[in-house]
This record gives sequence, C-alpha cells and structure tokens, in this order.
Amino acid sequence: MSTVLTLYPAIDLKDGACVRLRRGAMDEATVYSSDPAGQARAFAAAGCRFIHVVDLNGAFAGRPVNRDAVAAILAAVAIPVQLGGGIRDLPGIAAWLEAGVRRVILGSAALKQPELVRQACRSFPGRIVVGIDAREGMVAAEGWAETSDVAVEELALRFEDAGVAAIVFTDIGRDGMLAGLALERTASLAARVSTPVIASGGVAGIADLLALREVATTLRPGAIEGVIVGRALYDGRIDPAAALAALSGVAPAPSRH
Repeated sequence: MSTVLTLYPAIDLKDGACVRLRRGAMDEATVYSSDPAGQARAFAAAGCRFIHVVDLNGAFAGRPVNRDAVAAILAAVAIPVQLGGGIRDLPGIAAWLEAGVRRVILGSAALKQPELVRQACRSFPGRIVVGIDAREGMVAAEGWAETSDVAVEELALRFEDAGVAAIVFTDIGRDGMLAGLALERTASLAARVSTPVIASGGVAGIADLLALREVATTLRPGAIEGVIVGRALYDGRIDPAAALAALSGVAPAPSRH
C-alpha cells in the first residue's frame, strides 16, 4: 500500500494576524495575513484536508489569547482543525472541542502536567495530540522560552499507553528557518514510539517532503502521519497542490520551460 502523508498547513496567530516566527522568537515575526480565516479558506480550496493552528500569544501567556481568530477559522472551513497554544486545563480543552476544533495539542502541559494529558485522552479519545518541541534533543516549553532536562524520546514514551492521537515533533532550531526537516531525529522518534509522529520545523521545498515520505516508507505504516508546513507555503516556495502530490507519492507534472 502506498504511503500517504498528511499536509498540515500552519496558521500561527499573533495579535490576531497570521505570522511566522524564526526559531520561536516572538520579536522576529513576519506577518503574512491579517485575515486568518481567509488564509484557512485558501488552504482548504487548495485541497488541504487538515489545518494546524497555533495561538502563539497563548503559548507564552499560558491561556488562549487569539480566540476570535480561531473562531473565525472554524467558521470559515469545513475541514478539521487542530489547535495548540495556551491550553492548560480540562475545561479549556473541552471548550475548544465543543467549539469545533477536531484535535487539541498539549505542549507545555505534556511536560508539566502529564496527568492532564492522560485525563484528556480518557475524556476525549482520539482528539488529544502531544506537542514536543525540541532544542538540541531536549524538550522546550512555555512558548519555547524554557528548555527542560527531559529528552524528547523520554517524554514521548511517557504517554505510550495514554491513547494520544499523534505527536507533533518540532525542531526549534529549524523552525521558520527553511533549513530542512530534522529527518534523523524525526525518524528515530517515530521508530521508538507507537504513537504516529507529525514532523514540523524547517521545510523549505518539495525535496524535503519527498525525503520525509521516503523515510516514512522505511518505517511501520502510520509511524509518520504527516508534516506541518508554514513559511515555505507563505513564501511561495511550495505550492499546496505540489506538496499534496509529493506526500501522496504522485509524480509531479513535468515543468514547462
């Protein structure tokens, strides 16, 4: 059976706008759109089947901040949305799921409140994702402002029996830098855990997506679920249709020169 990976176009929200950061630095934000809902519609129209949304202000504040922008995105598209950033308690998780979010991503909470993750997985089966952000192989938290002494694989393995739907693995040093995915680390993590892994951070072009799919074919089916792409889509380095084709194993159309 052909390996098909999911493309997760990223909508990162800062002060109500759609932005991209460099290595997680809030003061290095490039604003790409003041209309996140319109951006979501564009991704859906391009054929994307899922959207990845992060409330950046919320990640730093420890509570949801860009509620209106998220609500507008949910109202704008019919495709599922996964949301992370500042979600730190069960009522908050429940509220977003009831509002229409398909999956909630728990990042800092996974490191600091592991029982919350377990409780959420029991309460909302298949709808909780763990976000693991890494700096030199160690887990970072609080909007990447803190680096812990916990290794990525150690944290991932803590939730093996919890029922987590997926793990979003982001290499902070590559995020927003167009430096290419951390393929070896992503593959190593995917090989160690039974939870599907979503790659994130550094995608610069179609070659990165093809390389990820190639790696995925060497692992058990579903070990790598998909990939989050942000800056490369906004900069026009990657066309969504071409990305979807690459991730599904469809040969790209010959270029016309």
